[in-house]
Amino acid sequence: MGGPHRAVLLALCLLLMLSGARSQRGEEGAPRASCALWCPPNSKCDSATTCRCDPGFSSFGEIITSPTEFCDDINECAPPATVSCGKFADCQNAEGSYYCMCSPGYELAAGGKTFRNESENTCQDVDECQQNRRLCKSPGICVNTQGSYTCLCPLGFEFKPEDPKQCTDVNECSLKQNPCHNTTHCLNTVGGYKCRCRPGWKPIPGSPNGPNNTVCEDVDECSLEQNPCHNTTHCLNTVGGYKCRCRPGWKPIPGSPNGPNNTVCEDVDECSLEQNPCHNTTHCLNTVGGYKCRCRPGWKPIPGSPNGPNNTVCEEMSFPSWTRPSGVSSKTLSHFFDKVEDLGRDFKPDSAKNTIQNLIMFVDELLEASGDLEVQNLSTRHHIASYLLLGLEEVLSILAQALPEPSFTYHSPSNTELSLMIQEQEEHGDRNVTVGQSQARMQLNWAVAAQDKDSGPTVVGILSSLNMQRLLANASLDLEAKKKDKLEEIHRSLIHGAQLKVLSAVNTVFLSNRNTKNLSLPVTFAFSHLPETPGPRQELICAFWEYDNDTGGHWATTGCQTLGSRNGSTTCRCSHLSSFAILMAHYNVQDPTLALITKVGLAFSLVCLLLCILTFLLVRPIQSSRTTVHLHLCICLFVGSAIFLAGIENEGGQVGLRCRLVAGLLHYFFLAVFCWMSLEGLELYFLVVRVFPGEGLSTRWLCLIGYGTPGVIVGISAAVNSQGYGRVLYCWLEPTNGFLWSFLGPVTVIILCNAVIFVITVWKLTQKFSEINPNMKKLKKARMLTSTAVAQIFVLGSTWVFGLFLFDPRSWVLSYIFSILNCLQGFFLFLLHCLLNKKVREEYWKWVCLVTRSKYSEFSSTTSATSHQTQVGDVPGQGCRNGRCPQRQLRPHWLLPLQALRPSESSM
Repeated sequence: MGGPHRAVLLALCLLLMLSGARSQRGEEGAPRASCALWCPPNSKCDSATTCRCDPGFSSFGEIITSPTEFCDDINECAPPATVSCGKFADCQNAEGSYYCMCSPGYELAAGGKTFRNESENTCQDVDECQQNRRLCKSPGICVNTQGSYTCLCPLGFEFKPEDPKQCTDVNECSLKQNPCHNTTHCLNTVGGYKCRCRPGWKPIPGSPNGPNNTVCEDVDECSLEQNPCHNTTHCLNTVGGYKCRCRPGWKPIPGSPNGPNNTVCEDVDECSLEQNPCHNTTHCLNTVGGYKCRCRPGWKPIPGSPNGPNNTVCEEMSFPSWTRPSGVSSKTLSHFFDKVEDLGRDFKPDSAKNTIQNLIMFVDELLEASGDLEVQNLSTRHHIASYLLLGLEEVLSILAQALPEPSFTYHSPSNTELSLMIQEQEEHGDRNVTVGQSQARMQLNWAVAAQDKDSGPTVVGILSSLNMQRLLANASLDLEAKKKDKLEEIHRSLIHGAQLKVLSAVNTVFLSNRNTKNLSLPVTFAFSHLPETPGPRQELICAFWEYDNDTGGHWATTGCQTLGSRNGSTTCRCSHLSSFAILMAHYNVQDPTLALITKVGLAFSLVCLLLCILTFLLVRPIQSSRTTVHLHLCICLFVGSAIFLAGIENEGGQVGLRCRLVAGLLHYFFLAVFCWMSLEGLELYFLVVRVFPGEGLSTRWLCLIGYGTPGVIVGISAAVNSQGYGRVLYCWLEPTNGFLWSFLGPVTVIILCNAVIFVITVWKLTQKFSEINPNMKKLKKARMLTSTAVAQIFVLGSTWVFGLFLFDPRSWVLSYIFSILNCLQGFFLFLLHCLLNKKVREEYWKWVCLVTRSKYSEFSSTTSATSHQTQVGDVPGQGCRNGRCPQRQLRPHWLLPLQALRPSESSM
């Protein structure tokens, strides 16, 4: 068997070599006679007996000499590497060759796949996370790495052990170490956790509520605005919560627990228990949540014992001490206090009602049969009244606590009324109460009337006495500053006190609370009184009696407000308590002293003006154009002053026709006075400046100017604003809307013109003085100039300058100066134009002689020099002797400069 098999193998080998030789010849295109036909694959024939491997292949030797040899592929990428592909690239062996490829996660920049050497290497990293966003499972995060990528879990997540690419939440709260503060509890969240305050806790100030640094503190639920517990319980704060416990003196209602927030309690009536918790001198008074031990009616706590707690001990009440006032000598008053002492000596708490009635009757007897009290001076009577009112308040408030009934009313035979209400503090609570009788009623809150806590029953009382008016007669009124300012604004004048008339009873109000000077809540009163309608400058006011050490007391209005009056009842509201009454106040808007000065001065001025008028009419030697001006000036001033004196006050309070007519007449005649004053200044100008003596205007022109000009002004004013005439208080021009300037305007112009004439006149007079007496000394010259200036300023009415500056009636200095000077203007005219005139004096002397039925002897005329030398009057007691009356020189030395005005008195 071995022989045939070898033969077959040899034959096959031979065939293979032959086929290889043929193919080799076909490739080269021509058979080579010297080429071996048995060369193995991947080799080339080198000679007839040798072969050589192709590039990239190798055999055992460089030359193949046997057909049994073969060519193997050369691995260029195997170490030691002969080929370098560069960075981020790998060498890949191929059949007979090699190539370079970028490492996984890298790619060529040009986009190819392979390259041959390092110089062709452009490998760069591939961002797999951008190419495929689903490489990592949610919520994992893909992170690109150099040549690859990785999957990361967010904070608070971790990879599942079974799936490294799947993230799952980490439960931080289940860790052994709690990440939160011990005052909080951990709350796991997806990807994290929170630290929340436990129920009943809150973050400390400045700490947030949630992060791992949260720190909490206990919430005091009991201190919140809205109490979480029922109002019958009290809240008890606990750490992280609260409890609702029944208050002391309370117990849970049947079926209710004692502690949870739904606890409801009810009061325990301690007074209904078998064992009375109070002393036998008191009575038990159950209160909400407790009880009190109150003294019985007619009893009071012993010294040092409170009135209310369970240790209260009481003793029988005694009559309060009320002694007679010191420093007052009165048998009637002493007899009254003797009765009071007897009343206190016999006092028993059970007879408190009778004691109160007897005390009121004793007070009525004292006031009705006042006896020697009426002869006491005003201050003493007011001191006695204040002492009685204060004493009655204290005594009645104490005796009322002994009354068993909650209310008491008494009406004495003398119409003195008392109304009382008594209640325990626990019974009245915080509500209003109305107390009163036929003469007075009041409404107040019980909380205002109560004294201190646990101080016994609360007493509210009001005593109305008509007889008390006698002791309070002729008392003064002290107005508060705001009230006084308001009245002065209404009446446009200063308020100089008031005349008072008491219309109601004197109502004394007293409470258990003795501190009533400034009440927390106001008290409302309604006082009955005689129906009376207020007149002009009158007002119904609610006043109270205020004690004063100096005067004994006075009426005042501070803290009281009059709300209204109707049908003989006036309602008031006060913030304090005292003794009240309704007064009719008649306000004095005039200064009594200034009014007296004005009336007396005007009366005296009217007499002087009447003498001036008679003089200018009857004394013919002085009649001229200047005396005509003087006559009409005096007539206008006389009529205006008479109208002013008789009708300036508007008594009715309403601006009617009479008041408007008076205001119009005053406007006209006072303007006429100024017009005639200006004409007198004009006459003076003609006399001194132009001609000496001068020639003035005719009588017709004087009257036309003196009476026509004011008539035109008044007519225009009345046509423009007829309602401007008359005020509520005075019949004069209304200052509103500038209507008063219809008088002040012309007056200002006339005064300025008179001032100019005055300056010119003085300047001319200075020249005349130099001519008459060139050797006159400076002092004498200054004295004469001053005398002339004073006389001239009164004649020309320059004193009205003070009236022009009298804008504020409160300027009492200007008011007095203006009133005095203008009221005496008639006297100044009489003095200047009559008494200082020589011819007038002679005529007066004639009349005196005729009246005394003596024959008047002819006087010897004297020269100017004689008149200067004769400056002394007649000898006192010298009369008309032998039928001749001596000449009287009445002109004093300081009026001699007026001679310059009258060098020839016949010109007058």
